[in-house]
Amino acid sequence: MQAYLILANGRVFRGVSVGCPGTTIGEVVFATGMVGFEETLTDPSYYGQIITQTYPLIGNYGMNSEDVESTKIWARGYIVREACKTPSNFRSEETLDAFLKKNGIIGIEGIDTRSLTRTLRESGVMNGAITTEFDPDAEPEKKAALLPEIAAYAVVDAVKTVTCREAVTYEPTAAGAWGDTPLHVALLDLGCKNNIVRCLQKRGCRVTVLPGTTTAAELATLNPDGLMLSNGPGDPAENVEIIANIREMLSTGIPTFGICLGHQLTALAAGAKTCKLKYGHRGANQPVTSPAKQRTFITSQNHGYAVMADTLPESVGQMSYFNANDGTCEGVDYLKWNCFTVQFHPEANGGPKDTEFLFDQFVSRMLAAKGVINNA
Repeated sequence: MQAYLILANGRVFRGVSVGCPGTTIGEVVFATGMVGFEETLTDPSYYGQIITQTYPLIGNYGMNSEDVESTKIWARGYIVREACKTPSNFRSEETLDAFLKKNGIIGIEGIDTRSLTRTLRESGVMNGAITTEFDPDAEPEKKAALLPEIAAYAVVDAVKTVTCREAVTYEPTAAGAWGDTPLHVALLDLGCKNNIVRCLQKRGCRVTVLPGTTTAAELATLNPDGLMLSNGPGDPAENVEIIANIREMLSTGIPTFGICLGHQLTALAAGAKTCKLKYGHRGANQPVTSPAKQRTFITSQNHGYAVMADTLPESVGQMSYFNANDGTCEGVDYLKWNCFTVQFHPEANGGPKDTEFLFDQFVSRMLAAKGVINNA
């Protein structure tokens, strides 16, 4: 079946349908990872977006239920150069096409993804539509009718859509080095990836995942040892109530670690500003430099907004990491709160795990706050 990608600028890419037939509209973005397509598809941070994979062959090791990062695909569409129809891996349970169909996702393969990526890099991310319902060249009137819908699309209420509806507690999968009593981490689900929970569990933590709209008063009833602010989708500045809640939570002095959207919301709570990037950072090969450590880490990232470091008051916090490609803020150490945040994903699956040590730093902060160790 023929499929077509129509960009907001009117450009059309002709391809073949993969996944479900129909029409879908979203923000077209690109991800540069060579592997990790299961994790990418099920990452809630892609809510409202149509994902373009720059690597030309996707699905070659198949799909399996162990590697997903959430319960469903949150993206609105999928674009690949070639979708592998005969995956080869002993863990494979189904093909990419079958996985997309099971999740009701519309996709397209067979287009020039390199040309599309260049367009997005030069013009910036833009809205688009994938359709199998008409040929834009043969029926230009249908294309003309769809273009205003494409232009009008916006990602809104993202966190409220993807967050969990009730609290769920996960027990540790290993004993902590400090003893048998697990540390209790409250994880604010802003669009959380499963591997954040796993990284805490294997460090001896009990994790209670809370809805993103949880208030400071509700958090206090749990009396947790630490607070984790997860990744998530959308414009961070949209979350006015959540930002106010986070500000109140942090004012209690609770040890806190924020990732991606959690990093951005914390900065907004501190009085800083965020901005939308031209085409974002999405992939498993983003270089991030730590001036304090005098080294650069290769990280996994997925975000379209960034903290404007020069808007963060010096008395509140200082930038701890920056992107080696464009200099944007990749981390903040806070002075007035017991908190540190990063823009990248230290829990990355699949991607480099160079920065997973940050979870150990978080555990050290919690232990220090409890008086188990002298300092973080």
